Amino acid sequence: MEARAPAELEEAEGFAAVELAHHDLLNQVLDDDGSTASDRILRSYKRSFNGFAARLTEQEADKLSSMDGIVSVFPSRTHKLLTTRSWDFLGLPQTPPEELPLEGDVIIGMLDGGIWPDSPSFSDDGFGPLPSRWKDVCQNFTCNNKIIGARAYNQGSSTGLSPLNEDGHGSHTASTAAGRAVGDVSFGGLAAGTARSAVPGARLAVYKVCWEDDCADADVLAAFDDAIADGVDVISYSVGTLFPLRYFRDAAAIGSFHAMRRGVVTSASPGNSGLRRGFHVSNVAPWMLSVAASSMDRRFVDRIVLGNGDTIVGTYIYTFPTLKNAPLVFPTGGSCDPGDLAGVSYEGKILLCRLPKNKTDPNDGSGPLSAGAAGAVVLEEAPDAHFTMPLPGLAVTRDQFDEIMAYVNSTSNPVGTIESTEATVDPQAPVAASFSSPGPNLITPGILKPDLSAPGIDIIAAWSPVSYVKSFHRGWSPAMIMSALITTATPMNTPANSGWTALKYGAGQLSPEKARDPGLVYDASEGDYVAMLCEQGYNATQLALVTGSNATACDADGSRSPASSSGGDLNYPTMAARVEPGKNFTVRFPRTVTNVGAAASAAYDAKVLVSAEAAKDLAVDVSPSKLEFTTQNQKASFTVTVSGVAPSGGGPGPLGGRRVVQRRAPGEEPGGGVHS
Repeated sequence: MEARAPAELEEAEGFAAVELAHHDLLNQVLDDDGSTASDRILRSYKRSFNGFAARLTEQEADKLSSMDGIVSVFPSRTHKLLTTRSWDFLGLPQTPPEELPLEGDVIIGMLDGGIWPDSPSFSDDGFGPLPSRWKDVCQNFTCNNKIIGARAYNQGSSTGLSPLNEDGHGSHTASTAAGRAVGDVSFGGLAAGTARSAVPGARLAVYKVCWEDDCADADVLAAFDDAIADGVDVISYSVGTLFPLRYFRDAAAIGSFHAMRRGVVTSASPGNSGLRRGFHVSNVAPWMLSVAASSMDRRFVDRIVLGNGDTIVGTYIYTFPTLKNAPLVFPTGGSCDPGDLAGVSYEGKILLCRLPKNKTDPNDGSGPLSAGAAGAVVLEEAPDAHFTMPLPGLAVTRDQFDEIMAYVNSTSNPVGTIESTEATVDPQAPVAASFSSPGPNLITPGILKPDLSAPGIDIIAAWSPVSYVKSFHRGWSPAMIMSALITTATPMNTPANSGWTALKYGAGQLSPEKARDPGLVYDASEGDYVAMLCEQGYNATQLALVTGSNATACDADGSRSPASSSGGDLNYPTMAARVEPGKNFTVRFPRTVTNVGAAASAAYDAKVLVSAEAAKDLAVDVSPSKLEFTTQNQKASFTVTVSGVAPSGGGPGPLGGRRVVQRRAPGEEPGGGVHS
């Protein structure tokens, strides 16, 4: 038996006391059914914040919430997972050997579906010893100097669970965030090259919270609690809901708030509900980075050549030989679910498949394969979401499907040739992904979400771009790191991203090299976020739900401006406002920037870019129009005032996609901007 050090013993005794207090509280509210707190409690959160998960009746939950010392009681919801060339497209070179030790001090916590450690992406060859601050736990898992921690949670329990990844999502996100460079990789010969991440020298700590695509709040909070206390620097969270939740009912918002307090940045997906009418970005808390999905200049293309000579270009990925002149068949009802095709042979034919009965699931080709079909053409609402097929096939849009059906109905012998998948160049990239959840931010309208975009289509390897900046600026706050990434993003206001698409990509496409040296950053502290919540009308109870403290309170002054009540007064790198259509408005955005540039002396001039159409209805003023700095870490403030007539038509207003750009002093490297 190994004796514990005094500090470890004291910590363990403290945790035991907290857990005992949780059991005592629970025993006071349980109905007289013979059960005890030990039977009902699922998890005690005691390392980074104080709370517990338990099975309660509605009456027990109400009784518990009324007790002294209880901050909040809310139900545990279940959420969904959100899912080589990419870093080259972003202009990020491979990490030089001399920078690997620098990256090795960065630990990325992956809250996802686990990991498969046998991939060469997770080799620890050449890695030095672990950072001294790390409190490693490898639960039913053999760690190394690359994967330095692994835990698993299921409905509040960790007993007997394995962090191994079965569906590939967790390994994919982990390798994209911090995988080693692996040469000569491809997908069946497609997209050959070197698979790598932004920070191949970073360490990984794995927290498996998702099982077969389901991720419970109780497990998400447990993972945040452990990850923060274990010593991670960055948390990657590719989990979300169809719609945003108020912060005091959002496990990710609560967990990431506590992470922010400890200097840990959380990078999250905005959601995959972009094709569902009325749904919006889900991970919207201003203390977490919301990274949307966009395309890169490599595109996988499939084609079917119809018997009349017409060619339809679609998607999906398969590596089979070309299927020539096979009969096209539309099954009864158009469904290609395995159950609907059972008992009928479609040997040698190409099935034309509409959406399955469960319209949230894609046509994966399993039905046509089981029915003996030679190929399949499937209707897919997200034409840029590529899946693999177990037989020759492609996905097409509704209009394309209708075009194929018109040909089928015009001849007695419809045939088609499905060509093998081809990797091509997409000159329109980057384009916001059709499935990526759009803004606006329904919880805090004054905070633009998502924050920025990064490649999320056709990736051979959730993004954690935060890690790259963190490795060079260990002392920066989470807000400063988020600011560096947002203000250096490359604008995406191109024709391919017009209209409502402008609400999907935030400030633009991630530019990791520029983010190392943004020039100016917008910082914010815990107190700033609390003030924002107060301005939004959160009362003491709701504040305590987020912060975990009953001591948090708002100032007595209840006066609010239109910008402050919607979050616009928060020192955030982007600016947004909700205004009444067709009405005159004036909104002001006060901001403070910190000089973090390499040169101590610098000057920045404000330049306002407004389209000719928008200029007819609004005016933008920046005061002062010039900021001068004489020392590093010096702060300066300015105010952006936007006034005019709000647009009355549908679609995003004239502020969408506009940018106020700061210009550095002559001779300095290009850097950040203030986006609106």
